[in-house]
Amino acid sequence: MKGSWTSLASLLGTLAFCQTLLRAVLPPELRSASLGFLKQALGCCNSYCHFEIAETEGVNTNELYGAVQLYLSSFVSVSCSRLSLSRARNSSSTTFVLSNNDCIADVFDGVAVQWEHVVTQRQSQPSSKGEKRVFTLRIRKCDRDRILDSYLDYIMDKANDIRRKNRERLLYTNSHGGWRPVPFKHPSTFDTLAMDPERKRGIMEDLRDFVAGKAFYQRTGRAWKRGYLLYGPPGTGKSSMIAAMANFLGYDIYDLELTKVHSNSELRELFMQTSSKSIIVIEDIDCSVNLSKRLKAQQATAPRSYCDPGAPDAARGGSKDRNNNTITLSGLLNFTDGLWSCCGSERIFVFTTNHIEKLDPALLRSGRMDMHIYMSYCSYPALKILLRNYLGCEGNDLSEAAASDLQETVERAKITPADISEVLIKNWRNKEKAVSELLAVLKARAERNEKYGGMREERELNRVEEEEEEEQEKRALEIPKEVRTVTTILARKLRLMKRKRQNEMENKLMARNGSAEALEHGLVRVPSGVRQGYKEMVQFISSVPPNLVIEGPVFAAGSIH
Repeated sequence: MKGSWTSLASLLGTLAFCQTLLRAVLPPELRSASLGFLKQALGCCNSYCHFEIAETEGVNTNELYGAVQLYLSSFVSVSCSRLSLSRARNSSSTTFVLSNNDCIADVFDGVAVQWEHVVTQRQSQPSSKGEKRVFTLRIRKCDRDRILDSYLDYIMDKANDIRRKNRERLLYTNSHGGWRPVPFKHPSTFDTLAMDPERKRGIMEDLRDFVAGKAFYQRTGRAWKRGYLLYGPPGTGKSSMIAAMANFLGYDIYDLELTKVHSNSELRELFMQTSSKSIIVIEDIDCSVNLSKRLKAQQATAPRSYCDPGAPDAARGGSKDRNNNTITLSGLLNFTDGLWSCCGSERIFVFTTNHIEKLDPALLRSGRMDMHIYMSYCSYPALKILLRNYLGCEGNDLSEAAASDLQETVERAKITPADISEVLIKNWRNKEKAVSELLAVLKARAERNEKYGGMREERELNRVEEEEEEEQEKRALEIPKEVRTVTTILARKLRLMKRKRQNEMENKLMARNGSAEALEHGLVRVPSGVRQGYKEMVQFISSVPPNLVIEGPVFAAGSIH
């Protein structure tokens, strides 16, 4: 044993003597070249290659370093025993970071890699700001060319997703040609959304396919966007659906108010200011601007305009106040599906309406509105979700009699989730009282529907016919100035006649029913003879030739009463 220690000491002394001799004989340049050659020779025998990703490159921050840090934090918490914790500004979650000089393994595309976090102290800056932080990636040489680029791209995409989910989402509204953001903290999710679970799963699956469909959209030559049309009665959860989609995807929302946009060019500029991974919403699109029919149809009935310097503005085809909003249907279509729609990626368009029949068919076709979602009245599966949200009870917690009564009456009641929520929120502390009051409301609504169901259908028919009559009246008013006064008087006369006849029928209906309940709900019968006579008179006015000048005392303003 003593001889071994003697031999080791002699070897170390020899090595120290050789090192001193080499430093004295060989110049520093030759020593550095020899050391590099030795490292290269040893590297040829090593089957791994190492890549360093520094925190900074000169004075600039290395974006890849932050991406690697976020990516490793997504799974490092379950595989390491020592971690560093951090939370960024405007972030809602804690980030786990590798400790100094710690290692972690990862697998990508079947290839095992290893990450090491190396922290060293800069000699020129002994403070904490002088630390040099580096991530070292170790990959087999045979796998480097196959996965390195795709692996780093995958890390960047994952880091962007983590940033988007952790940061505070924003709700934008347009004002003065730009967007103004406010924090978006709507609590609606697909778990709390009152809708049939099967339909919700289909919508969520469609959203997942869209997010993961970048390669598919590039392969098929389509812009990476998707359109959803939410339609149905008021109070069925269209706005809650939009909030649930934003929370599910982690997207910002751009709430576009068309009445504040003055031209197609301004609409295009607003669209260019939106970011990727966002939802662009136009609520109640049938009420925002007149998009229910093409402008060509309106111009077809208008008279041929001519320039008359002596004529007033109203006679020359329109004043400045006639068209304050110059957004056209063509401009909106280009906004959603034209060449400008591909300037950006991963955008979702959501339109909402209470009356889908009022929209132009060009807005509804595939490619613009890819998925039509009908927000229906509350069904029994949706009712169970509302009971869970407000009362904390599942369907199994109710008695068999109560569950059976609710299931039977909710389908006949045709009531919206908003109306049910109002009943439940008043008694959310008393479960039994809330269920009993809800059951009473559902039964009353079901009985009312059965009593006035036929009258409501006829009222809907009357509404459609009245809209047609109003449209014919508008066309009748678009005639030359010479007959405009007479036409205006006739149209006013017709409106008064119709209102008088409707009032007479309402009074008769009230006297027959003995109550004002039918009138309270707008259930009024108008005889078809009255409607037909009114329609014939309107058609007569519409048929007046544009070049006809009507004269004579019988058409004087004072002679028509």
